[in-house]
Amino acid sequence: MATANKNLSVYDKTTIPNAKNFRFGIVVSEWNSKITEGLYQGAVDALLDCGVPEGNILRWDVPGSFELPFGCKKMIATQQVDAVVAIGSVIQGETKHFDFVCSATAQGIMELNVQSDIPVIFCVLTDNTMQQAVDRSGGKHGNKGTEAAIAAIKMAALGR
Repeated sequence: MATANKNLSVYDKTTIPNAKNFRFGIVVSEWNSKITEGLYQGAVDALLDCGVPEGNILRWDVPGSFELPFGCKKMIATQQVDAVVAIGSVIQGETKHFDFVCSATAQGIMELNVQSDIPVIFCVLTDNTMQQAVDRSGGKHGNKGTEAAIAAIKMAALGR
């Protein structure tokens, strides 16, 4: 869990591989769009900052976090990408739905990483409150999208 001592947006560019020749996919959940759009912007800003040309960033939208594994799977199968970032936000409600969606989404993304040679980065916030999600999508704890983009660059380099 992020704390006041950890800013999700901080990275050292000297430790990041050259990303100018990589192509990245980003699959974004439309559910909780206030949060997912913030995460998406953090990811894109970091990719651009690290030298990825704008034309090498592909975005697809899916209805919710549960659909992220399928969207990522189709992107891997049909697009030439070096890594995919799966962006979503699930916020605890009054039912067990939260537990099922979070578990299935995490499991689906993990399975893609085992089955494919293309890394899929888990950028799905699973927060108890909307404020926690805001704090991690560009708020006081920085942006998990930024952190995910940096992980995508590192994993894409590892994959090559």
